[in-house]
Amino acid sequence: MKITNSSTILFRNTMRITDGHLDGFRHAIAQAVTFAQEHGPQLMVEVFIDEERMLAHSFQLYRDSDAIRAHWRLSDPYIREVMEHCTVQHFEIFGEPDHDIVAALKTPDGESFPFAISPRLAGFNRLETPERGESPS
Repeated sequence: MKITNSSTILFRNTMRITDGHLDGFRHAIAQAVTFAQEHGPQLMVEVFIDEERMLAHSFQLYRDSDAIRAHWRLSDPYIREVMEHCTVQHFEIFGEPDHDIVAALKTPDGESFPFAISPRLAGFNRLETPERGESPS
């Protein structure tokens, strides 16, 4: 089997929401996602919440390591605000980011957190959408 050559990178961030910070977390994450939608390089951002366990899961898909660098430059204030209301419980990277991306994986305050990297094996995506009026192929 041939390994698929792709530079896409998927982040999965599991965050523990601090007790008493649920509303603050919701507000901060909504602002961060709105900013990313309007200005960020991400191909996709989705956030899911498990209120019972006070966990949130964020998925972000990037075209490549350059897109991650651009996101970090643009979004730092929003990331800091979100991190006032949670801690990173676990961070997963699917794909092969550049070495400087891996070395920079820390909280805004410089603290380390657990993470794992899984290199890409095979796959495809259908992220391209047809122009208005065209039917999907």
